[in-house]
Amino acid sequence: MNLSKVISNLVKAQNDFDSKAYADCFSETAVVFDEGKTHTGRKEIEHWIDDANKRYKAIMNPVGFEEKENESLLKAEVSGDFPGSPIVMTYHLQIADELIKSLRITG
Repeated sequence: MNLSKVISNLVKAQNDFDSKAYADCFSETAVVFDEGKTHTGRKEIEHWIDDANKRYKAIMNPVGFEEKENESLLKAEVSGDFPGSPIVMTYHLQIADELIKSLRITG
């Protein structure tokens, strides 16, 4: 599977539980939509993923990738400390200038 550098970095940061490296994959004004909440900007994103890492200890294993006109879709088997683990989740990403500007995660 041929993933862009920023998406590869995102997966590595998630699997290393490195919240700072994860947040650094995003633009300063990026937005993340997950679990019914919106997180805006790198600081909020870093806080959100740090909390999620502590609660779920989720590991991503990419299983599919598709680039569309306005977004990239990463399908990943996610396993961790949550009901139904493992589950395949879809990461809807908008990328500009090699940084993620929007991420919406769906189950």
